[in-house]
Amino acid sequence: MSTTLTASTEVDVPVRVAYDQWTQFESFPEFLGGVDRVTQLSSTMTHWVVSIGGVKREFDAEIVDQVPDRHVAWRSVDEEVLHRGSVSFTALGADRTRIDLEIEWEPEGFVEQAGAALQLDDLQVKSDLKRFKEFIEGRGAETGAWRGEVHEGERTDRSGSGVV
Repeated sequence: MSTTLTASTEVDVPVRVAYDQWTQFESFPEFLGGVDRVTQLSSTMTHWVVSIGGVKREFDAEIVDQVPDRHVAWRSVDEEVLHRGSVSFTALGADRTRIDLEIEWEPEGFVEQAGAALQLDDLQVKSDLKRFKEFIEGRGAETGAWRGEVHEGERTDRSGSGVV
């Protein structure tokens, strides 16, 4: 049975800075607990290594929809692992952004299922967003950026007129 987690935060940086940092997937272990490594395989494919409650998992996830300064949505491509989600960014002013995160995943085994039942995964997601807030506000600038768009899993050029 899958579980859906949601969390929100507001960060004191412009929407572009918050969004651009989120597109730096390989930096996720710096602020996402349980994420050991993310490797960017292509503009739309990532490989994840996560450890949750001592259980290690690896899976590939593809970006299925991405619009600069608006949102990023992904889903796992491995049939054995259900993991999908989206993050959206809303400018609340010149230097303030609201971030809304939703993740759906399927806990496996006793440890993950117990953690989900106790809502420990929900607490983890909220804690992760808090660490992202501290990370980006502490830096004041993103570590990099990817400004491309993805629709239905296909990268498009900046004008949205075709695949690149």
